[in-house]
Amino acid sequence: MAKLTQDELLAQFEEMTLIELSEFVKAFEEKFDVTAAAAAPVVVAGGAAGGAAAAAEEEQDEFDVILTGAGDKKIQVIKVVRELTSLGLKEAKDLVDGTPKPVLEKVAKDAAEKAAEALKGAGASVEVK
Repeated sequence: MAKLTQDELLAQFEEMTLIELSEFVKAFEEKFDVTAAAAAPVVVAGGAAGGAAAAAEEEQDEFDVILTGAGDKKIQVIKVVRELTSLGLKEAKDLVDGTPKPVLEKVAKDAAEKAAEALKGAGASVEVK
């Protein structure tokens, strides 16, 4: 098997949907026993007790957008799901039909809020966790 260059690998990833890419990352993490988490700055609090309190109060930084219902405008909701996820028509329809289902997983707060607003604007019921 020929070794792929970095550009060739990136070209392959470009063709994948977000869900396919997410599944690939999970498989990669399991196969090589690694975590592909982005490096985040660590907040240092004064004192050991202060550090424990800061960790407990740390704000959640990853959110899941869960579609709980399609509402009356199912076609509009499918269109929004396709825009948010890069899913094909059949996959987006299956996601909308199989509610409750996650549309986006582990995204930033602002991205989750924008996605939830877009889905609500299309008539869907959405939950952000």
